[in-house]
Amino acid sequence: MTGGGVRAVLVDLDDTLYPQADALDEAWWAVADRGARYGLDRRALLVALQIDASAGTARGGIIDRAVARTGGSPRLVPDLLAAFRGAVPKRLVPYPGVRAALIDLLCRVPIALVTDGNPDGQRRKLAALGLESMFDVVVFSDLGGRDRRKPDPRPFREALSALGIDPGDSVMIGDRPDKDVAGATGVGMRAIRVTTGEYAAQPDHPATWFRADTFALAVERLLPHLAPRPAPHGDVRRSGGRS
Repeated sequence: MTGGGVRAVLVDLDDTLYPQADALDEAWWAVADRGARYGLDRRALLVALQIDASAGTARGGIIDRAVARTGGSPRLVPDLLAAFRGAVPKRLVPYPGVRAALIDLLCRVPIALVTDGNPDGQRRKLAALGLESMFDVVVFSDLGGRDRRKPDPRPFREALSALGIDPGDSVMIGDRPDKDVAGATGVGMRAIRVTTGEYAAQPDHPATWFRADTFALAVERLLPHLAPRPAPHGDVRRSGGRS
């Protein structure tokens, strides 16, 4: 690193700060309720969605397959997808220690959230978690197109540019070896992998700086490596300033 210490931290959202399954459960219920309006069996559709999602949510096509499995028409899929994207989680609970760990970081260095997914949905998750005020910068990669999701370098570089920090003076914390670690190290950052959520059993990316069982433990190990927080930078925007 060029500055003798970590001067900024980038953080993933889903399955890093909270269990994504909690948000997905509410979204699947919204899809099942919408499907029932078209005469589909609500319970059968819900079970089909949950079973398919349990095989991996990154594959896509979950709603399409669940509709086919329950005898629905493919023409229903766009509206059911809209129900999924429009689901509003009432309340989401962060993993234990997340809020305190973010406060510890925020007192020392700038923090950016870098997250994939529909921006409106990701904003709703942040609100339901009550974490909107915890970030100096929020980058929704999908605003640049789905092809710009992690590990594409653009969202990482966008966050670093907004913070005014060089890659070598920053670190990424996330749960996905293939996205968070690969993307961050690909632009010259260090990366910490947390083994929470859907991808906890995946092997570490070879470039992982270190791994931790939880976000709180990752921050605990990271704190001694942090440089003092710099004076306010003109380009830094609080959460919600980026759309």
